[in-house]
Amino acid sequence: MKINFVAACSLAACSALAQAEPNVTLYGDVDQYLGYIHSSSGTSVIGLNDGAILRSRLGLRGVEELGGGYQTKFTLEQGLNANTGGAADSSRLFDRQAWVGMNTPAGEFRIGRQNSIPFFIGGAIDYTERTTYGSVINTFGVPSRYDNDLSYKSPRLAGFQLDVHYALTETAGEGVGARGVYQLGLDYSKGPYRAGYAGLWAKPAAKALYSERVVYHNLYADYDYGKGKLYLAYVRSNNVTANASGNNATAILSNVSIPGNAFAGNNPDVLRMYNIYQISADYRLTPQWRIGALYGVMKDTSHRDSGAQGGNLGAYYDLSKRTTLYSFANYMKNDANAGFRFSGSAGPTANLAGADINGKRLVGLQAGILHRF
Repeated sequence: MKINFVAACSLAACSALAQAEPNVTLYGDVDQYLGYIHSSSGTSVIGLNDGAILRSRLGLRGVEELGGGYQTKFTLEQGLNANTGGAADSSRLFDRQAWVGMNTPAGEFRIGRQNSIPFFIGGAIDYTERTTYGSVINTFGVPSRYDNDLSYKSPRLAGFQLDVHYALTETAGEGVGARGVYQLGLDYSKGPYRAGYAGLWAKPAAKALYSERVVYHNLYADYDYGKGKLYLAYVRSNNVTANASGNNATAILSNVSIPGNAFAGNNPDVLRMYNIYQISADYRLTPQWRIGALYGVMKDTSHRDSGAQGGNLGAYYDLSKRTTLYSFANYMKNDANAGFRFSGSAGPTANLAGADINGKRLVGLQAGILHRF
């Protein structure tokens, strides 16, 4: 009740501020879809879910011009479960982003809870826009955001742009740089070509049972051929483990880990490294219609038979600049000891788990609507 009251008051204040100040914007989206998932176990589920493409959200952002090429900027953003009206994370008021920064001629500096580099460059990974529903890379898991994050993004020079982050653990007895989440990105964009690297790594706690770092390395390359784009992507990571939902159902380095941005180092799954290969392309039939296809493979390099492969077909129809209708057909085949399952920008609330995904083949059909404001 306290969180709901605070949220209501904050949203009311945000609305008043957005109307009073022309440089403050209230924004968001609502993304709802009807989904069907069937397992080779014989079990199926149908449900209304949130966030196939974009998690429903409500945000507030602002810019103050300081002159001389300098700006102060901020973003506060809360994820929503639009199918229930609840918060995506009931323990936080702004779970997706909460940062303030300065944009200068030398680049942009930010501090606070921010989107990760691998998440931010999602539109360069495949045709689903931000490695969302049907993306094999998204099914594996994309590290999305961290607390206490310091970042710098350079201006784009000769087509190149540098992005670096460091998220502190704020653990007593540890100095700056002892642990935390480090990120590095280098993006190149010129003409029809785009390519780059987005990486993340983090150390375990001191005296951990396993000293290996959690890492996430992503290489990507795109080619715009006029009517659409061709996407190639490669990921190498050990940031996947098991829980009650399946053999590969959660991350070792959580986006909301406590204490912040740290992991204990007692999970043997950190020794299991995956190589993920993905290709996709889209084609614009008309100014409103766009179709796409995707195929990807996850290889478990530890030879535990815990990989998977899958594909996706999708169609988008733009009713307007703000409203899109979409549909997907998806397929996934888990290896004998794997338990991956479909995921969008938000995990489907109507989903399968356990014996219905471990070592099973999955098919899915989704149809929904996305409205941005």
